[in-house]
Amino acid sequence: MLAGPENAGLELLLLPNFASLPPFEENAPTFAENAVGKAIHYSRHCEGLLIADDSGLVVPALGGEPGVHSARYAGPEASDADRNRKLLAALSGKIGGERAARFVCVLAIAQRGEVRAVFSASGEGEILDAPRGLEGFGYDPVFYVPSAGKTFAELSREEKNRYSHRGKAFRKALEYLAFDP
Repeated sequence: MLAGPENAGLELLLLPNFASLPPFEENAPTFAENAVGKAIHYSRHCEGLLIADDSGLVVPALGGEPGVHSARYAGPEASDADRNRKLLAALSGKIGGERAARFVCVLAIAQRGEVRAVFSASGEGEILDAPRGLEGFGYDPVFYVPSAGKTFAELSREEKNRYSHRGKAFRKALEYLAFDP
């Protein structure tokens, strides 16, 4: 798929035979360490540059949880709804600034087992009392972006790319790739 009109000629592809490759254990304490570890690991199994990411939701009032455990916050087999219920229960009784949250994304670019670049970005918001919206996945229905007046689950794809942690991090990476020889 093309990365965008401003990066014409840059093509992003999924890693071939990903399911058959040895998995990378995401057990580092930071998004950056997980992203870099994945990029190094999987870049040894392909030609060219490889982009890997780690991302998640950080809620300061919960000591940074769910953090790097965002996908496993309510257990390894939990659904998005289960994770959202656990998050809302943990925030029960918290108001105002205690409901502040941010999505974090760290992208790492590697080639042949060596890191070439690392980019990070965040999307600021707050956690609502109840889910809203039908789009997106994960914590999107409870993550409200005041500047947009919507949850991530209520944003169009274009709007979400503008406000989201991933969209911001990928724009940084694409700018780097457009100028990297």
